[in-house]
Amino acid sequence: MRLSEVCDIQTGYTARGRLEAADADGVPVITLRDFGGDGVVRAYALQRVKLQSPDQRYYVGAGDVVFRSRGEKNTAFALGSDFQESSVAVLPLMIIRSKTGNIIPEYLAWLINSPRSQSYFDAEAQGTNMRMISKSALDDLDILIPEVSVQQKIVEVAGLASRERELLSNLADKRARLVSASLMNIVENFGATTQKGLSQ
Repeated sequence: MRLSEVCDIQTGYTARGRLEAADADGVPVITLRDFGGDGVVRAYALQRVKLQSPDQRYYVGAGDVVFRSRGEKNTAFALGSDFQESSVAVLPLMIIRSKTGNIIPEYLAWLINSPRSQSYFDAEAQGTNMRMISKSALDDLDILIPEVSVQQKIVEVAGLASRERELLSNLADKRARLVSASLMNIVENFGATTQKGLSQ
């Protein structure tokens, strides 16, 4: 089935000019740059800006999915329980909301980020200097929706696999640092020995 058959897809808020930072009375916004290198959006890092009463349809919170339609990566992120305060999603982000209660947001984001969906986006991408996925292309994304219990298991396993990759990456980094330090220690000991020999 097509994504638009089971989800409402809304383009993000169009900012008229530069977004100006504001104090605590400002509106928190989610922009393209809020997607970290790991594809995660962190609620505590959102900037507050001055906005003139944006329409409610642009506000997102826990349970919504935001999709980055522009850039090298066209991936999605499901907003979790840490998004207690409603935020405004700004173009080129798109907002995806399930029309029913039969789709887990985290599963939907996982499905959009899967190699199967990414291959589709590769074929549908527009632009040369700046890759872009149109709303119509996102509408037509072919998706598979298993039972909720199956979705939950997929999300759990995917989360464990992601955590494993993170731990392995950290382990590899620490091992590389250890090897580098050991090699440098050999070089420094060799230098000290050579210096001592020259001084005799």
